[in-house]
Amino acid sequence: MDSQMMIEALPQYLQAMVLTLKLASGGILLALLIGMMISLISFFSLPFLKQVASGYVAISRNTPLLIQLFFLYYGLPRIGIRLEKETVGLIGLAFLGGGYMSEAFRGGIDSVSTIQIENGQAIGLSKSQLARFIILPQALANSVPAIGATILFLLKETSIFSAIAIMDLTNVTRDLIGMYYLTREYLLMLVISYAIILIPLSVLISLIERKVRYGIFGS
Repeated sequence: MDSQMMIEALPQYLQAMVLTLKLASGGILLALLIGMMISLISFFSLPFLKQVASGYVAISRNTPLLIQLFFLYYGLPRIGIRLEKETVGLIGLAFLGGGYMSEAFRGGIDSVSTIQIENGQAIGLSKSQLARFIILPQALANSVPAIGATILFLLKETSIFSAIAIMDLTNVTRDLIGMYYLTREYLLMLVISYAIILIPLSVLISLIERKVRYGIFGS
C-alpha cells in the first residue's frame, strides 16, 4: 500500500466528499418535499393529480437512476434544454427519491388506525383537520424507519453520478486509478469515504427511530 500517494490524494477526496454531500443533501430534501406532496395528493384523492402522482411513482421507482440521468443530461439537449451536470444529478436524485419517499409516507398514513379516523369524523373534523391533527403527526413518526432507509439508499446512489462526469467520490477514484494504477489504495479510500458519511448517519437514524418508537410505544 502506497500511503504517501493516499495522503496526497486526500484533498481531492475531501473536495469530492463535500460535493457528494451537497448534491445528496439537496436531492434528499427535494425528495422529501415531493414525497410529502404525492402522499397528500393520494390521501385527498385529488382528481387528475392522483393519476399523475401514481404515474410519477411508477416511473421513478421502476427506472434506474442511470437511465434518468442519461435522459436529463443527453436527451434534453436534443430539444434545446441544457442543464449543468450538478443540476442533473440533483434533479435525478430528487426524482428517484420522491417516488420512494411517497411510498414511505403512504405506509405511515396507512398505519394510522381506522378507529382514530372514525373518532375524528365523529366529532366533526374535516378531512384537512383529520390530516393535520390526527393522521400526519402519526404518519410522520411511523414513516421514520422507511425514510431513514431511503436516505441511506439515496446517498449510496450518488455513486452513479460518475456516469455524467460529476467529480464525486467514485469519479475521483476512477480518475486516480487511471492515472496512477493504484487500485487497492484508491478503492480503500473510496470505501473509507463512504463509511465516514454513511456509518454516523446510520447511527443517527437508528437513534431517531428509537426516540420515535419510545414516544409512540413507551419502550
